[in-house]
Amino acid sequence: MDLSHIVSELKNERNRIDRAIAALNGLNGTGIQRTTKTSSVKPAAITAKHRGHLTAQGRKRLSEMMKKRWAERRKRATGRKAA
Repeated sequence: MDLSHIVSELKNERNRIDRAIAALNGLNGTGIQRTTKTSSVKPAAITAKHRGHLTAQGRKRLSEMMKKRWAERRKRATGRKAA
């Protein structure tokens, strides 16, 4: 085998290992990769990052539901003390 071909193959293997190490170092334990300049590998879980945000209407609806729930709990709590 040609020596230059062997060196080329070893360099390719080193690059593959470096990318794998960078990907593993970039993971923060949640499956989502931290953004770094050295790594270009991103898992599919990064696309799910933006889920769970509430719209203004959703926040208002949730606020109204919680206020109603808290009012019912206060009403039940005062009813027990009087009885």
